[in-house]
Amino acid sequence: MELNIIYVTSAVFLLGCIMSMLGRGGGNFYVPLLLASGFSMTAAAANAQLILMTTALLATVVFQKYKTVDWKLALVLDPATDIMAFLGGYFAHHFMSVYLKCLFALLLMISAFFMLKPIRQKKRDTRQKAGYWSRSFGQYQYQVNLWLAIPMTAAIGFLAGMLGISGGSFKIPLMVLMCGVPMHVAVGTSSAMVAFTALMGFSGHALAGDFQAKWILPLVSAAALGGLLGGKISIKVPPQRLKMLFVFTTILATFFMAANAFLL
Repeated sequence: MELNIIYVTSAVFLLGCIMSMLGRGGGNFYVPLLLASGFSMTAAAANAQLILMTTALLATVVFQKYKTVDWKLALVLDPATDIMAFLGGYFAHHFMSVYLKCLFALLLMISAFFMLKPIRQKKRDTRQKAGYWSRSFGQYQYQVNLWLAIPMTAAIGFLAGMLGISGGSFKIPLMVLMCGVPMHVAVGTSSAMVAFTALMGFSGHALAGDFQAKWILPLVSAAALGGLLGGKISIKVPPQRLKMLFVFTTILATFFMAANAFLL
C-alpha cells in the first residue's frame, strides 16, 4: 500500500504539471488513476475534483502574475458552467457512467480534431450585434458569440461535474476556435474557470456523500506543486507547441476515457 501511494502521488505530480501548462484539470487521467488505486467511481470523481481545483488554482496564481487571465471573459462564461457542474456532481448516481464516458471520449476526439486545424485570423466585426461581445484584453481583441458559448459551457460543466473532470479539453477549443482568444490567454483563463468548476463539482459530490479522505493530503500536495511548476513552464512555451501538446494529451485522454468505460 505504501509503495502504491508513492506511485500514485508521483503520477499526480507529473499530471498536475502537464495539465496546468495547458489550462486543463486532467480529470480524464486522475479518475482512471484513482479507480485503479481502489476508489469507487463516485469517490474517484469527487477526489479528482479536489485535485483539479488545487492544481488549477495555483496555476491561475502564476498565470495572473503574467497577465494571461481574462477575468471578465471567465466571469461571463463560467457561472453557467459552475451551476451545471454542481448539478452534475450531485446527480451523478442517476446516470449510467459507461454511456457518459463513451460520449465524453467521442467529444474529446472531436475537440482534438478541431484543434489540429490551423487557426485562421478572421476580420473582427466591430458592429454591435445582440449576443456578440467585442472584447479587448491587453493587446488582443476578440469577439465572443454568447449564443453558442454559454450553452456549450453549461453542457461542459454538467458532464465535467458528473465525471470528475475539468472540462478544459473543451473550454480551450471553444475560446481559441470560436472566440478568437490567443492560446496563452485561453490557457490562463481556462485555469481560472477550471478551479471554480472543480469546486462546484466537488461540492455536489461531497453533498451526495462521495468524498473519501483516503490519501487526499499527499495527492493534493503533489497536485499543488505540479500546478505551480506547470504554470511557470507554460509561460515560456510557444503557443504553437502548447497547442500541439494540448492535442496530444486530448487524444491520450480519449483512450483513457474509453478504457475507463469498458475496462474499469
